[in-house]
Amino acid sequence: MKLSNRFLLAACVPLVLSACATTAPPSQVVAPVPTSWQAPLPHQGSLQGLSDWWSQLDDPLLVELIEAAQGVSPGIAQARSRIEQARAAQATARSALLPAVDGQANASRGFNEQVAAIATTAQAGLQASWEIDLFGGNAAAQSAANQRLAGAEALWHEARVSVAAEVAQQTSSLRTCLEQLRVAERDAQSRAETSRLSDLSERAGFTAPATAALARASAAEAQARVSQQRMQCDVELKALVALTGLEEPALRTRLAASPARPAPDALFTVDVLPAQVLAQRPDVYSAERDVAAASADVGSAQAQRYPRLALSGSIGTAWVRTGGATTDLNTWTLGPLALSVPLFDGGRRAAQVDAAQARYDEAVALYRARVRQAVSEVEQALVRLQSTAERNTSARAAAAGYRTSFDATEARWRGGLASLVELEDARRTSLAAENAVIALQHERQAAWVALYRAAGGGWKP
Repeated sequence: MKLSNRFLLAACVPLVLSACATTAPPSQVVAPVPTSWQAPLPHQGSLQGLSDWWSQLDDPLLVELIEAAQGVSPGIAQARSRIEQARAAQATARSALLPAVDGQANASRGFNEQVAAIATTAQAGLQASWEIDLFGGNAAAQSAANQRLAGAEALWHEARVSVAAEVAQQTSSLRTCLEQLRVAERDAQSRAETSRLSDLSERAGFTAPATAALARASAAEAQARVSQQRMQCDVELKALVALTGLEEPALRTRLAASPARPAPDALFTVDVLPAQVLAQRPDVYSAERDVAAASADVGSAQAQRYPRLALSGSIGTAWVRTGGATTDLNTWTLGPLALSVPLFDGGRRAAQVDAAQARYDEAVALYRARVRQAVSEVEQALVRLQSTAERNTSARAAAAGYRTSFDATEARWRGGLASLVELEDARRTSLAAENAVIALQHERQAAWVALYRAAGGGWKP
């Protein structure tokens, strides 16, 4: 080939390469959200007080339990491990954009043909290679690694939010159970007293045996209910022990010294714009980073279908010592400049692009589904908060009224003006109303916890 033809071919190579280009899908997609919440907002306020919200409850024990649980949570440990893995993958992807340098050295002693004598030979050198990222494949891989690292860091915050919410929910459930246990114990004591008085009245001939038997049955039923409630509280306690890793005896002592507090009317409020609330949810942010990473993966896969250009070089030194004389030799090379053009691979690279595109489509669908789910979770929590607020006054009024009715019926029964059947009916109604008030407090606390979690726990990307 003539020299002019060689120069012409070299000049055409950049033109051919420039005709190849990668086209990645959008790294950001739109997820439709409503312009405003459809459920009632607490006090129609703005977003505030989400960060470390549990400290606002004036409950030092809850703060301690959450911190203990976050220290032993396998979910948080797993999220932390994924951050380290993503950081390592980021470093690997970054290294592909930089030259690689390897060093080597060796020494030997033996017969050397060049000097025709016994000689000691030593060599040392450096070899470098660099793939020129013509079509941005390596840069796209690094971008994908960066996005996945950001997503992993967000999921670590999501794990912390989840643990805090779970501990708060479990603590509220246990305290509710203990409060219902105290109600059941008072009810059992009251029924036992009724049974005792009925037995005395039966022995005196003023009460029929069937009536006394009803009183004894009622007392036995109450005692069984106490045993069942105590069992439920023990189960709840052991679940909290497993969450926090604390010793059970110490936790029992702390709970006894820290009684349940009523759920506050307002812990925090949410903004009227859903997009602002959803933007601070770690899971939504992570899903958005997954879309960006998948987009970069498509660009990286497309770049593998185009030519690759690599440059290498080396530098070294060697010396030979024989008969008291030493000979030095220094060498260096720049090149070759290697161009690799894919011609036939049986459709492997095209299939990799199709797979990357499919993963991108999946990431987009998951991101939009995550946004819809986030909106739904906030809406549901707001509805539950509104419902518990509306029922609170009525439930307390009902409990007070039924308690007054029971006290009056008990006074009438003691005076012989009411039957034991009437007394037991009034007692059951009063007990159910009192337990309903306690359960409603737990439901409201759970609604606040759900709203805290649905609103992202105060995390900021």
